[in-house]
Amino acid sequence: MVDVAIVGVGLHPFGRYEGKSALEMGADAVRDALADAGTRWQDVQCAYAGSMEITNPEAVVGLLGLTGIPARAVLNGCATGNTSLTMAANAIESGEHDLAIAIGLDKHPRGAFAADPSVSGLPGWYGDAGLFLTTHFFGMKATRYLHDHGLTTATLAKVAAKNFRNGAANPKAWRRKPISEEEILNSPVLNHPLTQYMYCAPNEGAAAVLLCRADQAHKYTDKPVYLRASQLRSRRLGAFELLTPSLPLETAPSPTVDASRAAYEQAGIGPEDVDVAQLQDTDAGSEVIHMAENGFCKDGEQESWLAEGRTEIGGKLPVNTDGGLIANGEPVGASGLRQVYEIVTQLRGRAGDRQVPGGPKVGYTHLYGAPGTAAVAILST
Repeated sequence: MVDVAIVGVGLHPFGRYEGKSALEMGADAVRDALADAGTRWQDVQCAYAGSMEITNPEAVVGLLGLTGIPARAVLNGCATGNTSLTMAANAIESGEHDLAIAIGLDKHPRGAFAADPSVSGLPGWYGDAGLFLTTHFFGMKATRYLHDHGLTTATLAKVAAKNFRNGAANPKAWRRKPISEEEILNSPVLNHPLTQYMYCAPNEGAAAVLLCRADQAHKYTDKPVYLRASQLRSRRLGAFELLTPSLPLETAPSPTVDASRAAYEQAGIGPEDVDVAQLQDTDAGSEVIHMAENGFCKDGEQESWLAEGRTEIGGKLPVNTDGGLIANGEPVGASGLRQVYEIVTQLRGRAGDRQVPGGPKVGYTHLYGAPGTAAVAILST
């Protein structure tokens, strides 16, 4: 995807906004992205808008101007942001359009996600038994992973504390108060071994990413960021993933492993070339697991990595520099584009107090969600 450049990014801060609709937040994010690129809505040639709660997120065009462009709705679980980004990039790569925008917006009610198991192809008893809970799955997966690889709950607390610290340095984060490892460990257990402050929470917000042909990027910005790869994979038979009703007898790698390998191959780089990463941290255990699944370390090495500060902003591989989902929350449709917003901000050197030192050149975003889908994008200057 070396022919596609990101020239503008916009973010409506995640949080809770009584009296403001998801479409209004989406329109604000689009206006920010357009201003970032120094262009107008009338110049945008197509739009892909993603949301979980909003039936017609593409209706955001009504708040921006009815210019008659093709505007399509996107939904792919927690990978929605990557899907809208990929579709906008494909429209440019194919030669269909020169300037496209990916938009994500959502407004979730308070509390954990709830649904009928049948919508995911699962029997009713699965929900009746209390198994149709994302918090339950992540707790089980973390328990097994820590046991298999000799990691401790203190590692989980280190991840969450890091993300709260990073969020405190991010003026657009939802949770901007640092929380100590001790307080995180002593907060109420929701699903063992995960405590209250080790989880993210559904909330509200929006993000937008404006893309164009690479040879036209300097019309819009003096600091374009290039989309080198964008890959998505669903689960394979034998993978134990979100909404899997039982543990398979024969195992297969997570879709994260497959998406990551495909993205590295497409970009022509390896994990050692990445300078800053955004990894899906639905909970602290997920970030730990995804460090290995994305090829940055081996299973079981996370404890030493965290002890040595390798994933801190000044470390070898800064992870979730904006606070991740733990500090920002997760409006599903917008979450993946928030990651892109952060990586673009870092690669441009505009991240302020959370800026990765040394001028990062390559950034990485990763998404994971139900029913076992993972997406990876690689960006560079």
